[in-house]
Amino acid sequence: MTPAPSEPPAPGLLAKFPKPAQWAILIAASVAIALVLELAAVPAALLLGPMLAGILVGINGGRIRAPRLPVIGAQSMVGCLVASAITSEIVFTFLKDWPLFIAVVAAVIATSAVLGWMITWMKVLPGTTAIWGVAPGGASAMMLMSADFGADARLVAFMQYLRVVMVAGAASLVARLWVGDVSAAAHAVVWFPPFAWTGLAATLALAGLGGVIGVGLRVPGGTLLVPMIVGAILEGAGLIAITLPPWLLAAGYTLLGWSIGLGFTRDILAHAYRALPQVVLSILILMGVCAVLAFVLVQVAGIDPLTAYLATSPGGMDSVAIIAASSSNVDMSFVMALQGVRLVIVLLAGPPLARFVAQRMTRE
Repeated sequence: MTPAPSEPPAPGLLAKFPKPAQWAILIAASVAIALVLELAAVPAALLLGPMLAGILVGINGGRIRAPRLPVIGAQSMVGCLVASAITSEIVFTFLKDWPLFIAVVAAVIATSAVLGWMITWMKVLPGTTAIWGVAPGGASAMMLMSADFGADARLVAFMQYLRVVMVAGAASLVARLWVGDVSAAAHAVVWFPPFAWTGLAATLALAGLGGVIGVGLRVPGGTLLVPMIVGAILEGAGLIAITLPPWLLAAGYTLLGWSIGLGFTRDILAHAYRALPQVVLSILILMGVCAVLAFVLVQVAGIDPLTAYLATSPGGMDSVAIIAASSSNVDMSFVMALQGVRLVIVLLAGPPLARFVAQRMTRE
């Protein structure tokens, strides 16, 4: 992912401020917005807060940009985070019911591909941006990989995190109907938990070396994919224990939020606003299809309704995991297996799908 576009900023209130003053404003705004979002129980608040603050600074003439090397490190850290979610229990759950998993994931990906094509056909957004924006994988992973495949990462972030908020809100509502209020448990974060320093050192080494190799190989999305693949193998073999304390994740999310938000201009913001109705409609359609798939799982495979709904929810893997963990009588391994398998398949299928739609629309 290219952390910062090179286009000149639009004139604004901050255009004449010195860069140290702009950084101070950005940091203060990031803390304030993230705190408000956390108190409002908004998912991904630690990334959305800095991203919104970056947008405010960017569209008002800010000239600062997130430093490239720390942003690459943050991307690699997200790869380690995804790797830590691919546990042996998830693998065994997948192997036990793999035809069912593949069928559900294929239906969701096919739906998202059709929606991406329709958004492109209606000339709402370019093909690659539309495909990555509607892809039902981890929002941060889609955002990071999209720029390497020619998409506008700013608009992808807008689409992905709008869906995260909508899906998490719907999942929280459904869970509340079954088990009562889960918001307090879902957002109780221990910022400085005890952890093994050896695990943290190994994780930082994995992120650093994986990021360097990813950049050196010049593989699109390599700074995320290399640590993800290597980390999943090493942790699955019991060679390392990926350790990512909340304070470290918060720092990484802040950098990623700034790298996207500071690249926004007033033209990009206006484009996102014009595309809002179609984007919201596509999200609602995808959520509806996933709800139908959950109903099929209940009727055909005998999965309980809440487990089926959380397992098929399109995106927001971390927020869905929190809601599932806070809900009684939910098969956590099934939920995370289906979410994890879909994430991996989307990461593999996303690039060819984006290229296919873009080339098809170019020919038409």
